[in-house]
Amino acid sequence: MIALALLAVAAVAVCAVVMLMMAALKMVLWLVLLPVRLVLHIILLPLLLLKALIGGLVFLVLGPVLLIVFLAGLVALATAIVVPVLPLLFIVFVVWVILRSKPASTAIAR
Repeated sequence: MIALALLAVAAVAVCAVVMLMMAALKMVLWLVLLPVRLVLHIILLPLLLLKALIGGLVFLVLGPVLLIVFLAGLVALATAIVVPVLPLLFIVFVVWVILRSKPASTAIAR
């Protein structure tokens, strides 16, 4: 049992060392590639602005169409939910009308 515990401790220690080495490697690569990333960001900034402009125009053109499609889908969904319940609502309405109406004997007494 002690051997198993020592093996677990050794495995945790190996994992910790590997994680520290990976973190150090990530930090070194981040520092080495930072100038490359900065140059690429400066070069690609006009393309990013163009992408934002085109995306905004597409949204401006397709926004109303998507709104109409969304509203039509909402109406279809509401219809699909309400139509199967209509017979039950009709029965409830008939029962309500019958219970709401006054009997003939009370109508004459007035």
